[in-house]
This record gives sequence, C-alpha cells and structure tokens, in this order.
Amino acid sequence: MLDLRFVRTSPDQVKRGAKRKGLDVGDLVDRVLAADAEHREVLRRVEDLRAAQKRSGKELAALKDEAARRERIERDREAKAEIRGLEERMKALAADLDGMLLRLPSPPAEEVPEGATEAENVEIRRWGEPPRFEFEPLDHVDLGERLGAIDIGRGARLAGSRNYVLRGPGARLEWAVFHFAMDRMLAKGFVPLSVPVLVRDETMVGTGYYPGGEDQAYRVAGDGLSLVGTAEVPVTSLHAGEILSEADLPRRYVAHSACFRREAGAAGRDTKGLYRVHQFQKIEQVVLCVAEEAVSVREQEGILGNAEEILQALELPYRVVDVCAGDLGLGQVRKFDVETWMPSRGAYGETHSASRFHDFQARRLGIRYRDAEGRTQFVHTLNNTVVASPRILIALLENHQRADGSVHVPEALRPYLGGADRIDPLGPATAAE
Repeated sequence: MLDLRFVRTSPDQVKRGAKRKGLDVGDLVDRVLAADAEHREVLRRVEDLRAAQKRSGKELAALKDEAARRERIERDREAKAEIRGLEERMKALAADLDGMLLRLPSPPAEEVPEGATEAENVEIRRWGEPPRFEFEPLDHVDLGERLGAIDIGRGARLAGSRNYVLRGPGARLEWAVFHFAMDRMLAKGFVPLSVPVLVRDETMVGTGYYPGGEDQAYRVAGDGLSLVGTAEVPVTSLHAGEILSEADLPRRYVAHSACFRREAGAAGRDTKGLYRVHQFQKIEQVVLCVAEEAVSVREQEGILGNAEEILQALELPYRVVDVCAGDLGLGQVRKFDVETWMPSRGAYGETHSASRFHDFQARRLGIRYRDAEGRTQFVHTLNNTVVASPRILIALLENHQRADGSVHVPEALRPYLGGADRIDPLGPATAAE
C-alpha cells in the first residue's frame, strides 16, 4: 500500500508508475485524491464542531436565563447529531480510501528497464555454460521414468493434471537439495521458521496477493482461508501489527514450505512435465530492514547472491535478468529473476525471483520499527527463492545426465545422498513396473 501522503503530493508519479507497469488504474488516483480531500474536509468540520461544543459547555454553565439555556441545549443536541453523521461519513470515506489504495501499484525504481513482458527483461550476467551432449539427451520426464524418480501418471490419477509423484531417487534428490540449501542459509545466520500454509485473507491482502490474485489461489472460502503460493506470505506477515526495535533489524528468515498455485489462465503452457504444477516445495528467504534505500538495495543483492551460490554449488548454468517494468507485480519496486538452463526447453527457465517492496507490504501489515530518534517508521521487505522443487529437479536431471542413462550428482549433494556420485537407471524389470 502506498503512503497516502505520497499519493497526495506526487499523483503524477503514481500514474506514471502504473503506466510503466502496464496497469490500467483508470481514474483511481483522482478518486483517491477526491476521497482524501473530502475526508480531510469532514474531519475539519468535526473538529470545529467539537471545539464549539466544548466552548458551549462552558458558556452553558454561566447562562442564567432558562429560555437561553434550553436554546443552547437544543443547539448542542443538533451539533452532536451532526457530528455522529459526519463520523459515519468519515468511516465510509476511510473504507473507500483503503480499498482504492490497495489497488494502487508501487512505482518501479527509475533504474528498472522499460518493457511490457518478460521478453523485454534485460540480462545482466551469466554463470556456467550449457552442456553440449555427444548423445541424444532426454528430457526430465523420460529421465525420471528411467530412473524410477518421477511418476506423473499416478500423480494425475491422484490429484488431476499438473500433479506428480516423486519416488525413490527423485524423492531422495529433492530432500538432498533442500537439506543442503537449508544448511547453507543457516550458516549465513538466517533464522529458520516452520509456518502455516493455510492463512487468513488479511494475510494475503497484507502481502499484496489480494485483491487481484484470488483466481491464482486455492481458497477455503467458508473459512476465509487460502493456501499460500509461497512461504513469503506467512513469513513476511510474522510481525504484522508490531513495532520492532531498529537495533533488531535486519530480520532475516528462511522457511521451507509446500506451495500451491492454481495456474489459472496457463492452459496449454508448459503442460508437459514438472515445469508448471499445482503443488511444489520451496525454501524462501525473507528480509525486514530499515527504510533506507541503500540498505534495501544491499539486502536485495545479498538474497540474490544466496540463490546464485546455491546454483553454482549445484553446478547449474544460469543467468540473472533485470525484470522490466511491465513484468513487475503490484508491489514490487525492483526484481531480479534467476533463470536456470533447461536443455529440454533449449532455454533458461525461471527458478528464482528476488524482489524488494520498500514499505508497500509493511504498510498493509502494520510492521514498523522505532528508530534512534524514537520515531516509528515502516520497515522495507524483501524476498527471494533459495531453491524450489520440482523446477530445480528439471535442471539437475537434464544438465547432469550421462550417455549411459545415469545422472551425475554434484559434489555438494553427495553428503546428503550417502556419498553417491551418480543416480543409475533402473533395470528393465523394475522400469517396466
């Protein structure tokens, strides 16, 4: 949520920011300004009436004439009725303002590249070289079946399309990746959390997923609960309504959770395999820091670096892109995506998104801190994937496959797989199961 004072003083910047993001907000900014002006005018009238009532009360005590006293009492009664009516109008205006402010986007940082879609994201660096195979490589679906690691058919029978089962070496590989990644994050001082994945609507609103993203979430409407699409939602909301001490910032958290996304509108896109599924596992890193641009930028660079270190240890080629304005979400000020090479796609596929929000989420959630001068300010929030499965399994299986059908295990994962340096395919009898 934007600071109303910022909207009031910089409406053109807000409108320009929405236009850069490709969001049609219509006359929303003007309606916010009109409602704000009326709210302030009604508030002024209420304050004037209350001040007049206070004076009248003192004057009434001094009045001796009974007719004058009755007239003053009646006038005060009418003023009270007017105040009640004005207060109801103020409540309605405040609710309207809140509703409209929830739909206004954060303007992108000036350095964010222009563009309308992900095709216009700007590559800023690469690490590693895509493998060159001297044999016909398999995609992760065929590899997974031969290894006895992936069972998409049974997953679909259990839960419908875009579902899967990891079995045997697939499940073990996923666990190994998560254990390795979590150990790396704990070594960096991040505080681990185990959080709910079924949350109240106000938590989804607080992090910016509602209103507007309801069609992407699995909702338990009767209970006012939703399954989260990322641990960012409960972790960022952990300190909702609290005032933290500046000395305790930054707060750096890491959480492993199941994630759920309906992928509404994605029919026909990436339908084969594990790239776009309804349920997955993810380790997410979240940072709350002081409201200083330089600090916020530094923290974003830090969480981006954490993700890159994981991919490098997994020996996976990747690139980092600066996400263009039109591909940013409602609250994001700047975002870097990390895309990992996936041979079956012949391209890099998104595996991580490092976002900074300034105080957009903190205002919605009421997360503040008291600075050295005793003033309260809203924190800045940031988040990024540490690792997500099954997309990371696509990259691991496809990039590390060998001509004999086995898959190379990166050294970093071997301690978590009993020292194994490869995953071998199943024998014919087992594979035909």
